[in-house]
Amino acid sequence: MSSKKDKFYLKLALNLAKQHEGLTSENPSVGCVIVKNNKILSLSKTSINGRPHAEVNAIRLANTNDLKGSTIYVTLEPCTHQGKTPPCTDLIIKKKISKIVYGSNDIDKRTANKLKIALRKYNISTKQVKMKEITDFYKSYFYIRKNKLPYITAKLACSNDYYIYSKKNKNITNELSRKTSHLLRYKNNAILISSKTLNKDNPFLNCRIKGLENYSPTKIILDKKLNYKKNLNIFKDNTKKCIFFYNYSNKKKLSILKKNKIKHYKINLDNQNNLDFIEIKKKLFKLNINYLLIEGGKELTKSLIQKKHINQFFLFKSGKNLNTNGQLKIKEIVNQLNKRFKNKMNLDIHLNEDKVTNYS
Repeated sequence: MSSKKDKFYLKLALNLAKQHEGLTSENPSVGCVIVKNNKILSLSKTSINGRPHAEVNAIRLANTNDLKGSTIYVTLEPCTHQGKTPPCTDLIIKKKISKIVYGSNDIDKRTANKLKIALRKYNISTKQVKMKEITDFYKSYFYIRKNKLPYITAKLACSNDYYIYSKKNKNITNELSRKTSHLLRYKNNAILISSKTLNKDNPFLNCRIKGLENYSPTKIILDKKLNYKKNLNIFKDNTKKCIFFYNYSNKKKLSILKKNKIKHYKINLDNQNNLDFIEIKKKLFKLNINYLLIEGGKELTKSLIQKKHINQFFLFKSGKNLNTNGQLKIKEIVNQLNKRFKNKMNLDIHLNEDKVTNYS
């Protein structure tokens, strides 16, 4: 089969993997396509929460009698080790699939670069087809595995003249931009803000796209002195998926969190008298939060960019100026982004007058 066809099926597998990006717990999201005689037998991706794997799902969806002699295309090297589930290669061997084409090597030491050796005696051929799109897709997974820390995405929305608040209207950007930002919430395990933003905006911090409401992220609040107000919208969320990080104990406020069954952790202060964000990241990783979205205000965002805590940034920019109606200008943050990140890409997602820039 030609390299052109290999890339076609791998790109199809990548599009499948993207559907569950950020939703597969500690496992990577993988796409899988099974082909025989230029006909697609089945296709699938890693299940939400990480199991079953993409290969298992695709094999189960195919007619068993057709699998013998087929080719399986996967975005990431199939696992060869016994983890919480048997290795995917066991099922591939059992179903007599004759060839595996994959895009990227895994970083997991238990399985990395072991595919060819594991399958050699079964006469199953393996072929890696490297594609930049696949390598870029797994950048976050590789970071998480290597550093044992969550991959952090941040976002801000501003007017054309760089204000993040309007005296007249609550929303700076248009509806399409807001829906796109809600997709970011869907793609991340948790969303983090400061208590200052919490008290000022009183947000729900959920995903408000029809059909995706159940994938709303866990809410993370940085509240050093437990200054949160009562009767906030986050307390009205029946899921109670919320975590507070604090330093100064306040018995009354702690009792409210306990009453609402909200998790809370005391964190040390750094040398600038702020909550130690490195400690917070380590704690979040232990809590199985691998993908974190930050929707902080100006000062928190500025600080986290400066300290290099952010892996990726989305800037939503309206095509309209606020002029004298604008509050809190972030031009200095945009200058920070241009200096801090090597890659800057304007996303063509048809947001009418709004623009979104991805820094990575």
